[in-house]
Amino acid sequence: MRYTKEKNLAIILIAIGALLLLGKFIPFLGFISGTIMSYLIPVIIIAIGYYGIKRGNALFGYIILIIGVISLLSKLAWLLGPLLAIGLIIFGISMLRGRGVKRF
Repeated sequence: MRYTKEKNLAIILIAIGALLLLGKFIPFLGFISGTIMSYLIPVIIIAIGYYGIKRGNALFGYIILIIGVISLLSKLAWLLGPLLAIGLIIFGISMLRGRGVKRF
């Protein structure tokens, strides 16, 4: 059997589908696969959008890419909020010390 990119993709899709199906019937595996899939699906959508852009279908690729990025950002909001707050605090401290934004 000769392996190609299409066959590798098919094997990956079968494995993901099997995990999702087993997750419906085994509660512990469902929790793990649900947690992993909630982050994996937006990453896959971003990859499909990027692939669409590279293949020449820019409009479709950018639409799918934007949907994936928004979905991933919503999943990572628990991390982005505190990082933004820490960044604002550091920026405020640097402004108080006089090394902040230079005004013209």
